[in-house]
Formats: sequence, structure tokens, C-alpha cells
Amino acid sequence: MRRSKPGQCLPRGTGGGSPVWAWIRLVGLLGWLFSAGLPAETCDLVVIVNPQSGVEQLTKAEVINIFLGRQKKLPSGKAALAVDLNSANAEKQQFYAQLVSKELAEINSYWARLIFSGQGSPPRQAEATDEVLDIVENNIGAIGYVKSAQVNPRVKVVYTLGH
Repeated sequence: MRRSKPGQCLPRGTGGGSPVWAWIRLVGLLGWLFSAGLPAETCDLVVIVNPQSGVEQLTKAEVINIFLGRQKKLPSGKAALAVDLNSANAEKQQFYAQLVSKELAEINSYWARLIFSGQGSPPRQAEATDEVLDIVENNIGAIGYVKSAQVNPRVKVVYTLGH
């Protein structure tokens, strides 16, 4: 190990560190390497509908059109009731980022323009995932999104984001 003389600086990473720090760096590096190969916590978002909606599967374009108010009916012909989480939920940010590559500010601006011009109204707002599940379970034309781990047998997954 190179030691510096008084008043001389050694370049960063060229000695002067204790064996404890070397172990800490090694353990950190190994942890990073192992975690890079493992899947992240399952937080895939899925689009859900009521099982009686008559919808088996949706395309990305159909999901976009429903959630952006361009399509008022589900492919089965039932009136669509899009259910969105409020802006305080991280899932909402993830949903629009994955669906249309937009930030929430851009989505809010989009809806503000449509509302102002009288051309549409945004999806119904839910405070939490439990409320989204409840609305979808109890309304035949309802469509929402939740984390895949939160899906229950009373709703049907029709689209998975990020795939």
C-alpha cells in the first residue's frame, strides 16, 4: 500500500484505505452485480375490466383511446367508464409513462384543453387501488389499472403494460 508523505496527496483509489473499506466496496459491488440480474419487485401494471363486460383482451391503442377519452365504448359495445387513480399515486405516473410516454403534467394539460373546449371529461378519479377494484367489480363497463399483484378474481386482466 502506498503511503503519502506529509503534504502530498495520493490520487483517489490508490491506497490509503483500510481493509475494512475494501471489504465494504467489494460487498457493495457484489450486491450490485447480483441485483442487476434479478427482476425488480413485481409492480407491473395491468388494465382490468368487469368480467361481465364482454371484453377478453385490449390492444395498447384501445387502452390509450379509452383513457384519453377518444373511445367512449368498450369493444363489446358497453359504455366505457375509465377509472384513473388520483395524481398522488405513483401508479398513475407509471401508467401514463408506460402507456403514452407522458408525464402527469402533460396528461393534466391534455385534459385541461379538452375540458375547456367542451370536447371531453377525464376518467373518474379514485383515491386508491381498492377503490379502483371496487368500481370495476360493480360496474359492467368500468375499466381501470392496478398492480398485477393486486388483481382479484372479481376482475379480469385485459392488458399488461410494459410488455
